[in-house]
Amino acid sequence: MRHITKRYGSLVAVNNLSLDIGPGEVFGFIGPNGAGKSTTMKILACLLRPDSGVARVGGHNVLTEGDQIRRMLGYMPDFLGVYDDLTVDEYLQFFAAAFSIERRRRRKIIESVLELTDLTSKQHTMVSGLSRGMQQRLGVARVLIHEPRVLLLDEPASGLDPRARIEMRSLLTELARMGKVLMVSSHILTELAEMCSSIGIIERGELVFAGTLAEALKRTRTSELIRVRLENADLLPIVAQRLEALDPVGSAELRDGTLLVELTDPGVGHHFLIEQVIAAGGRIAAFEPREVKLEDAFLKLTRGAVQ
Repeated sequence: MRHITKRYGSLVAVNNLSLDIGPGEVFGFIGPNGAGKSTTMKILACLLRPDSGVARVGGHNVLTEGDQIRRMLGYMPDFLGVYDDLTVDEYLQFFAAAFSIERRRRRKIIESVLELTDLTSKQHTMVSGLSRGMQQRLGVARVLIHEPRVLLLDEPASGLDPRARIEMRSLLTELARMGKVLMVSSHILTELAEMCSSIGIIERGELVFAGTLAEALKRTRTSELIRVRLENADLLPIVAQRLEALDPVGSAELRDGTLLVELTDPGVGHHFLIEQVIAAGGRIAAFEPREVKLEDAFLKLTRGAVQ
């Protein structure tokens, strides 16, 4: 994508967005609601025309070569509509016919996508009788029916329970091992961190970061993070105020009943913080050096804390 812009009246949904996703990548697309993730995916899927800029999939222009792109691309929207009055097999047969797959090949292809998505036992079940997680897996099976090289999956784990999310993550990891190019949007950052080779963070239609997870963490991690929990939690604000006044401390934030301390000088030992907490009257229940994660990079990059 090069300098893609899309407007809805006075609202700029995507603003001058340039992005590259290479062969073999699992690209995690991250952003708040309304950031422009779905609009970007719909442009790549040839469902929306950008107002300006150029986008190509596999070398094909989304404006002039939509037919070629649709043959090599599978798109799963954030809200998956299904036909309740069909069985799982009939549903996949319908889409196989829609993609002009020869009748003699359909059975083998459908059996393979059912096996991949672990839906073989549900082949003759009505779509309306499937759980939310199984319907999401059926959606993935549907986008695989024409053997696409590129997959655009918009919030594939949305609304799933924890077990279904784990199953969906395993499925997407398997697709990546098969050599598919995946672009996956999600709010579940821990899952993206576990399976993505690269990420993009978008906010208010503008791409604020694109690169590997290691690059995002390197860009945002300028200090060590330590999580402190007190037995006398009522003193947390007082301890935070005392620590923030010290030079080696970049910040001391209250978060979920604990204190997250950013230590900017790696040469300062942990005993320094412990002494300061005790001096402020705090009784330490837990003192945990904490690895910076994707959530930390996301929070810093989207609030403009990193230049």
